[in-house]
Amino acid sequence: MPHDGHHSHEIPPDGWKYTGVRVIPGGSLDVNTAQTPGMNRAAAINFARVGAQKIWAGTVHIHPDAKTGVHHHGALESVIYVVKGRARLRWGEKLEYVAEAGPGDFIFVPPYVPHQEINASTDETLECVLVRSDNEAVVVNLDIEPIEKPENVLWIDPTHKA
Repeated sequence: MPHDGHHSHEIPPDGWKYTGVRVIPGGSLDVNTAQTPGMNRAAAINFARVGAQKIWAGTVHIHPDAKTGVHHHGALESVIYVVKGRARLRWGEKLEYVAEAGPGDFIFVPPYVPHQEINASTDETLECVLVRSDNEAVVVNLDIEPIEKPENVLWIDPTHKA
């Protein structure tokens, strides 16, 4: 029976019991995801774990003083929520813009924006929640000279080097 008169999906055989709302306990995140030197990612929500079609969500812990190379994420939109620590982002065609975010702050990265992600602390891990608008991990590395050189740890996604 339609819920709002515009319902176009069939009710699954389990009546939504196993295919409806899912709770993913914090201690059961999947670390078998693309890893990058200087950061540790763990998936909470993706296609493999819960059947998500349009989003990926998980955590990322960024080592002290770690800096990415300059990159963008193609057509993906990304949202980063800072749980602990201090994030610094540089963006623009020459990384001419900079902003910092701390606990409780959200960061939105639109599609195709050249940027560099930085843990602004030299001694504290940056802990964030990351949500992407697709399950595909897209990283396009750019040949732009970073203002803050990734001298300690260069974050290059080993799966998407080009």
